[in-house]
Amino acid sequence: MNSANTLFLILSSVLVLFMTPGLAFFYGGLVSKKNVVNTLMSVFIITGLAIILWVAFGYSMSFTGNFKGIVGNLHNFFMNGVHLDALTATGVPNGVFSLFEMMFAVITPALFVGAVVGRMNFKFLLVFTTLWSIFIYYPMVHMVWSPLGFLAKLGVLDFAGGTVVHINAGVTALILAVFLGHRLNYSQKIRQYSLPWVLLGTTILWIGWYGFNVGSAFAVNGVAVQAALTTTLSTASAMMTWMFLDMFVQGKPKLAGIANGTLCGLVGITPAAGFVTIAGSFWIGIIATLASYTFINYIKPRIKLDDTLDAFGCHGVSGITGSILTGCFATKLVNPAVINNGLFYSGGFHQLLVQVAATAFTIIFVAIIDIILIKIVNIVIPMRVTNNEEKAGLDQSEHGEKADHQVE
Repeated sequence: MNSANTLFLILSSVLVLFMTPGLAFFYGGLVSKKNVVNTLMSVFIITGLAIILWVAFGYSMSFTGNFKGIVGNLHNFFMNGVHLDALTATGVPNGVFSLFEMMFAVITPALFVGAVVGRMNFKFLLVFTTLWSIFIYYPMVHMVWSPLGFLAKLGVLDFAGGTVVHINAGVTALILAVFLGHRLNYSQKIRQYSLPWVLLGTTILWIGWYGFNVGSAFAVNGVAVQAALTTTLSTASAMMTWMFLDMFVQGKPKLAGIANGTLCGLVGITPAAGFVTIAGSFWIGIIATLASYTFINYIKPRIKLDDTLDAFGCHGVSGITGSILTGCFATKLVNPAVINNGLFYSGGFHQLLVQVAATAFTIIFVAIIDIILIKIVNIVIPMRVTNNEEKAGLDQSEHGEKADHQVE
């Protein structure tokens, strides 16, 4: 066992776990006062649900066996028969590798909660997330990150989850928002509960993202250092880009805006973090933010999409942008795992076309399965709360609690 790499991956796992309560604060600060508890709980409860699902089904379906390059098997149900002390290529025990991947399975479904807050039935969310993990997330992990997966064999580069995490969750957010329909007060601007919470959540997410991206090197090495630097610079360039756009377009810099910009930079660099130069990360942060800003402020209103907290606008659009740009900026100079250099490093169009194909497949695959799951679950559990429940707020109608303590 390589002690340094093992400790590194355990710490990275803790950081990724830390992201989920950070996301709860981020989303909880953006919603109206009457939906804070529901938003916090909808994000945080996925921690418990996803951990149990990963142990029962996720590890086996993701990394054990192979069916047509799409999914694994259930031979290691509840991790029965898994040799936890067996070592990976970087000298890390298999149990620690599973722990790290488990935390990705936790944060990913929590991301799409932002699109549906204030109007989704809590029971529907639990059942849908369970089926989504089994029929979408674990197959995506296998296809991209298992050596036997067909997208892996195609040569897709996804360092820490552009396709598996962000495009996956972003497209799911889009489909859920479309099927849910508009909030009753869709035309009214949300009175955000707490901008300090938004900043706190953003900060926690940024810190946790080092576990997300840097940990995906699976070792204390030069690629991990590169991922740390590219993650930092992409985030900074994205934050500044969003601020300047707000100043130019709206006349004032917005705190919620730079929080969104920060996320766009983190999302955009995720698939490329260990494959691109520091200069490449600078441009990825800027381009991803331009794409998300354009969608959120110009395209979304025109198509009348009620993606409440811009889960698709940030994670989906920046994830798509980052995944495609990886085919432009990836280089062997950074990581020998890059077989074909990107377009901007004299590699021609090969890697770019692979990235476009993998991105398109992810969008189509996720959208189709999402629609099927929504229709099936909706037969048993109503997807949306009643109008009266929505007007009262889901904190009271779903949980009987308030975010603010009141002295009787």
